[in-house]
Amino acid sequence: MTVVVVGGGPAGMTAAIRAAEEGARVILLERGEKLGKKLYITGKGRCNVTNTADPSVFQSRIRAGGAFLRSSLSAFDSRALREWLRALGVPTDEERGGRVFPSSRKASDVTRALAAEMERLRVDARLNARVESVGYRSGAVASVSLRDGTRLDCGAVIIATGGMSYPSTGSTGDGYRIAEEAGHMVDPPCPGLVPLVSNEDWVKRLQGLSLRNVVLTARYHGKRFFDELGELLFTHFGVSGPLALSLSSRAADGASWPDISVSIDLKPGMASEEVDARLVRELGENPRRQLATLLTGWVPERLARELPERCGLPQDAIAARIRREDRRSLARVIKSLPIPVAGTRGFDEAVITRGGVNLKEINPRTMESKLVKGLYFAGETLDADALTGGFNLQIAFSTGRQAGQAAARRILSEQER
Repeated sequence: MTVVVVGGGPAGMTAAIRAAEEGARVILLERGEKLGKKLYITGKGRCNVTNTADPSVFQSRIRAGGAFLRSSLSAFDSRALREWLRALGVPTDEERGGRVFPSSRKASDVTRALAAEMERLRVDARLNARVESVGYRSGAVASVSLRDGTRLDCGAVIIATGGMSYPSTGSTGDGYRIAEEAGHMVDPPCPGLVPLVSNEDWVKRLQGLSLRNVVLTARYHGKRFFDELGELLFTHFGVSGPLALSLSSRAADGASWPDISVSIDLKPGMASEEVDARLVRELGENPRRQLATLLTGWVPERLARELPERCGLPQDAIAARIRREDRRSLARVIKSLPIPVAGTRGFDEAVITRGGVNLKEINPRTMESKLVKGLYFAGETLDADALTGGFNLQIAFSTGRQAGQAAARRILSEQER
C-alpha cells in the first residue's frame, strides 16, 4: 500500500520523507513545476525556518491552534529541526529575536536538501500533478484521482497543499476543497500576516521609509490588544514590516478596521514627561529654527516634515512661536502617532492564511481526520497559524513529520494483519 502526499511544500516534503523513513512507499504530488516554491520567498528569500524561543514563548506567538499543536511541536521542536537540517547538509544560524536561517541565507538550499533526501529514500515525486479528488471506501481513503485521468490506489493521503496566500506559488485552496468533500468543516480562510492599508496621503508620502525600534499599539473600542516593539515600513498603500504583519493576524476577530485605532510610539525609550521636557529645552535653545528641522534630531527627515501637520501646525512653523498646548500636542504625537487603517491587502501579499480545516475534527497526535480513516492534514491547510519569526514554518515541519509518521505506521500495520 502507498502513502500519497498532496503538496510539495515544507509540510508535504517533510511528511513524505518521514513516511519513507518508516518504510512506506510514498508518492508526492505537486501541482506546480517545482518543489518548495513558497519556501523560496520566505524570510525575503533567506528562509526563516524556525525560532529558538522557549516553549511557553513559542506558544504565545501562536495565534490559532496552540493547544492542538503542543503534541507535534514537542515531538519535533526547533532544536530537532535544526539538527535534522544539519544532517541533511543545511547548517543554521540564529539571529535577533531567536529567528533561525540557513547559514547560507538561501532558501533554495533547504528545498534542495529536502528534495535530495526524498530522492535518496526513493520517494516518487511528481510535478505538474494536480489532484482532482480523493476516493473513499467504507469510511477510509482508497485512491487519489488526478486531473490527467491518472488514478492512484493508496492506503493513506496527506493533504499539505498550503492555504490561499501567494496563489502564484500554487496555494489556491485545493486542500480546503478536498477537506470539504470528505465532510470536514473549513473555517473561512482570510489573509494573515498581511500589510495594512491606509488612505491617508501623508502615510503614502512616506513610502520606503523604515522605522526601527518603535512600538506599534492597537486598540479595539479603546481596549488595547496589541503592543509590540519592532520595525515598520511605510508603503505606497499604507504600512508593512514585521509589526504591521503581526498586527494583521492579532486583530480582534470580527472587528472592523475603522473600529481599531492604531498608533506608533516613535520614542518608546522615553516617558511622555521626558519627551515634553526635551522639547521645552530644544525649543528654547533654538528659537529661530523651523520645527520640522529641529525634529530631524528625533525622527528621520521625511517623517519630521510630516509631524507638525499632525499637530495642526504649518510645516514651516518657527520654534519661538510654538505655544505650550502646541508643544504638548507634539509630545503626544511623538509618543502616539495615529495611523488610520482602512483594512488589509489581499491573499496575493499575505504570508499565511488564517482559517482552514477545523482542528476539532483532527487528531492532534497523528494529524489524522476523525471523520475518514487514512486522511491526514499538515501545515497551512490546518486552522493553525502564528506570528512572524519562523513560527509558521516550524508548524509546517512539525505537523508534516507527525502526519508522515502516522500515515506510514497505519498502512504498514494494516499490511501486517
